[in-house]
Amino acid sequence: MKDMERSHRIDRIALVCVFLWFLLGGIAHFAFTATEMRIVPDWIPWPRATVLVSGVLELAGAAGLLVPRLRRLAAWGLIALTLAVTPANVSMLQHADRFPGVPVIALVLRLPLQLLLLWAIWRAAGRRTSADRQRPR
Repeated sequence: MKDMERSHRIDRIALVCVFLWFLLGGIAHFAFTATEMRIVPDWIPWPRATVLVSGVLELAGAAGLLVPRLRRLAAWGLIALTLAVTPANVSMLQHADRFPGVPVIALVLRLPLQLLLLWAIWRAAGRRTSADRQRPR
């Protein structure tokens, strides 16, 4: 029973962290649009629209995490979004000179930290037990 309680506690901590990450990140897309646009790789057209749409998706994903019936769907959407922004993280590292205020080590660590974020999103979604799968929705 202790393992299950510990697991649920980890899931809850992950849920709070992921919610805050995407809530604040989504807000940043609107509050600091010009800064966020600099992160968009050169080969992606319409950087402003890309930033605004991804901001909406981050906010929608964060909100979806708060609704138990939508939590899994929101988590999968946030996993997809996190994977979709990987080229931006790689581009930032490739063009570190464009971001003089960001230490290069932070740009390097972004990629492995993205794996931690993906794990946290997965934990935030919660795992279904066999009893959950048998229960009607």
